[in-house]
Amino acid sequence: MIKLERTSVMNFDNAIRGARNPMNSWAKSDSYYDESGKFILGPADLDFATRLANAGSTHRKYLRQIFVSVDITAPLYWWKEFDTYKVGTVANSTSTMHKIHSKPFSRDDFSHDHMTPETLGMLDGVIDHLEKLRLLFLETKDKTYWYDIIQFLPSSYNQMRTCTLNYENLIGMYALRKNHKLEEWRELAKWIEELPYANEMIIGKMQEE
Repeated sequence: MIKLERTSVMNFDNAIRGARNPMNSWAKSDSYYDESGKFILGPADLDFATRLANAGSTHRKYLRQIFVSVDITAPLYWWKEFDTYKVGTVANSTSTMHKIHSKPFSRDDFSHDHMTPETLGMLDGVIDHLEKLRLLFLETKDKTYWYDIIQFLPSSYNQMRTCTLNYENLIGMYALRKNHKLEEWRELAKWIEELPYANEMIIGKMQEE
């Protein structure tokens, strides 16, 4: 299970202007803001940006300046893979250390969409035990119970993080993970496909140097 919410894409205007710096070609820029304040790439800028993107990582440095912020809710087993993408990414997560005991445990706290009925029954048993531990900790403040919760918590537990990435990060994620056996990665790939100008800048004919 993965949820991607509150997506914001920022800094297209500055990134495109910076991409034209090496050739002092700012006068050729034809992008503009529409009536709602949305930045629109004109035909000349879009062609320019696409050619740079297709030319490889050395030429598409401007993609590192197009930022994406998104709230991602996903299980811990997926976050372990996401954490391999450290360069150019930032994430603030909800805290299992401080807030794991603040609400009752339920099935919705865990990714269980592919579990068999037998395994789902076992998960329910785990949830019941975690809830007993939570109540004991709240009653006694004994950290023994808190440690039991932290160390017994399954990797299917869902955590929400507010992530900041850039389009260059997303090229690598899309190329390497779009056909991954984990459904969460495939869903992330679909989200990438819907980002502004993703086909020209992320998905298109990218060639790594």
